[in-house]
Amino acid sequence: MTVAVPLESLEAPLIDSHCHIVFRNFDEDLEEVAQRWREAGVGRLLHACVEPSEIPAIRALADRFPELRYSVGVHPLDPEHWEADTPQVLRQAAQADPRVVAIGELGLDLFRTKDLDPQLAMLRPQLDLAVELDLPVIIHCRDAAAPMLEELRERAARGACPRGVMHCWSGSPEEMEAFLDLGLYISFSGNVTFPKASETHACAQQVPADRYLVETDCPFLAPVPRRGKRNEPALVAAVAQRVAELRGETLQAVARQSTANACALFGPALDNV
Repeated sequence: MTVAVPLESLEAPLIDSHCHIVFRNFDEDLEEVAQRWREAGVGRLLHACVEPSEIPAIRALADRFPELRYSVGVHPLDPEHWEADTPQVLRQAAQADPRVVAIGELGLDLFRTKDLDPQLAMLRPQLDLAVELDLPVIIHCRDAAAPMLEELRERAARGACPRGVMHCWSGSPEEMEAFLDLGLYISFSGNVTFPKASETHACAQQVPADRYLVETDCPFLAPVPRRGKRNEPALVAAVAQRVAELRGETLQAVARQSTANACALFGPALDNV
């Protein structure tokens, strides 16, 4: 597989700010996948965690691939993985390894279920933990902008809203502005390359230069022209290319800016890419 983007002259490395290479569909060819992301100019990967049992395997990947950093957290659609001691498990994992740069992927998802209460019961302790540890959060928010904004605004009013990123953005420009007002970043994934994703396109055009990231969310949401196939970190280049086209900028500029933004959000562990 090749990446149809002119990357050989990139002055700034790209950061895939959200990926899941621990999944089993990478077991057979992960070394080749790594070679492709390096050839594509990807200097750092941020591996998102969806439930605590993944943490040892993600840590082992960070040992294997020195460019990898990671988060610890529980996905809103995984309540079966939430136990009374989960906050302490996440706290210990975050404090044990400086390569942990965020809490998440946490959030709310009302697309697959309308049962909000169990999700809030997992979300709130993770937000508290992020504030306690002074770590940013990686927020999954699907069809749930209103309750997420309500939760974050209440926290902001009492000084307990962590910094973070709205990952795999698919909301409206109006929703984006509301999250930006709370100090959050906006991350674009493969869906920004989809021809009919008009609201996502508008958001990519309107987001302030210092507030956007790029990601793959692999193995999901492969960008055009590989839509429907397994996604992988090298394809963050196609995401960056489409963001550049929408903003009327060069790929160089988007690589440089999105990398600077990721380092600003996630801290020194992502520097020196």
